[in-house]
Amino acid sequence: MASTDRSSLASEAVTVHPSTEGPKTQKVRDEKYVDSDDSFLISDLGDDPSNPANWSTWRKWYITMMGGLLVLNATFASSAPSGIIQAWIEEYHLSREVAILTISLFVLGYCVGPLLWGPLSEEYGRRPIFIICFFVYTVFQLAMALAKNPASLLVFRFIGGVFAACPLANSGALISDIWDVKTRGKALAIFTVAPFAGPALGPSIAGFIFVSGTSWRWLFWVLTMFAGACLVLIVFTVPETYKPILLQRLAAKKRKETGDDRYYAAIERISKTYRQQIENILARPFKLLFLEPMMWLITIYTSFIYGCLYLLFEAYPIVFTEGHGFNAGISGLMFIPVMVGGVCAVTTYVLTFHPRYEREMERLAPNPVPPEFRLEMGRIAAPLFAISFFWFGWTSYPSVSFWAPMMAGGLMAFGISWIFLSLFNYLIDTYLAMAASALSANTVVRSLFGAIFPLFATQMYEAMGARWASSLLGFIALAMTPIPFAFMKYGARLRAKSKFSMADVTPQKESENSAA
Repeated sequence: MASTDRSSLASEAVTVHPSTEGPKTQKVRDEKYVDSDDSFLISDLGDDPSNPANWSTWRKWYITMMGGLLVLNATFASSAPSGIIQAWIEEYHLSREVAILTISLFVLGYCVGPLLWGPLSEEYGRRPIFIICFFVYTVFQLAMALAKNPASLLVFRFIGGVFAACPLANSGALISDIWDVKTRGKALAIFTVAPFAGPALGPSIAGFIFVSGTSWRWLFWVLTMFAGACLVLIVFTVPETYKPILLQRLAAKKRKETGDDRYYAAIERISKTYRQQIENILARPFKLLFLEPMMWLITIYTSFIYGCLYLLFEAYPIVFTEGHGFNAGISGLMFIPVMVGGVCAVTTYVLTFHPRYEREMERLAPNPVPPEFRLEMGRIAAPLFAISFFWFGWTSYPSVSFWAPMMAGGLMAFGISWIFLSLFNYLIDTYLAMAASALSANTVVRSLFGAIFPLFATQMYEAMGARWASSLLGFIALAMTPIPFAFMKYGARLRAKSKFSMADVTPQKESENSAA
């Protein structure tokens, strides 16, 4: 496809006012076409202190760790009630299915939040969206600690999940804002650990709160303090990172210093009606999802994986509490290998695959590395993920040591981490300035699977038995294993036909040969 096909993305992301159009145009980093001859256009942050390129390495790593911490906070809150469900059943006389809804509704909130927080961050910047969302999220953790009836629990959990979805949609985009393509993969690895560390820690902490005889409300006091601490850190230590907003602020500063109102940033020349603004905010993720074969294939695969992760919150009690007789606290500890597996996956990535990516960058310079190079890990991880379910299922007999099914969780998390690292990097490299919308679309569907899977997990495992229920998931995972292999072979062709992809396809053949 020629550049005319990709120009549709420019009009999708930002419509430049006709007065700024000219015979010479250049595609800048944020995928907007502007007049290269207009001396009043602010298109480069240069030496301005707000430019992430000028920040020290330690500051970039701090913000990266903050992005991971915010995701850890949200995912910890999503899984934590699994350890105190029995307390709600006893206090409010709930059925187990209704009690499980407290997990599913929170994750269901992830389906609504990204529709707003990703595109809104591309309209108004990352920082204000983070602050607003974490403030409301903190308030609803406090509301959970003070809730008086089951209806309040369900409503507060859903609303809390809507606002907790903010870091899931925007932390990856935050990382892509501050790091160049050479280091982005390593930084995103930190972000990838959090979705597994959070769900692993939640049941452990909540389980011990339950068995200690402490009120279940203390879990939400802990979550309130954790969310409040993160809010304070955002307010005082996380700056704006989104380039179009930073350019807008620099243009305003220039106008004030010079008294010349002709200075402007591209985002200030947007000509959109209110209806177009709403459409951009709400429809952009779905346009990517339904018009891009790459997007919906990756989304279906990662959504199934994410659903399986949340299904474990119901499968583990059946295997370890009922099968091995552990209490809620000890059963929660069975999730620890899930966190360890994620850490091992990231460590291996940083030590092996990331150096290979850096060497590929040097080899192909000045051309960019094709996004398909990121998929090498996915080809290894996809079979490992399928194997882990067969391992977990067929070692779940009470007569077999609990160490066997517990360690299967480590391999599962290892495979999930590599798959997510591979595919998330691929999405960011492919869609660049629309990365937040792409990740938002993925998060919506992924969270829907995460909300639904726990609702049928108990019935499935009780009806089929742990062996065949796990095997069924393993067979589905095995059927999806060819997806990263197919993208390695056909990804460049799909990107060439895409109206939204901004990645260069010219060096693809050479890179494919080297990868082979």
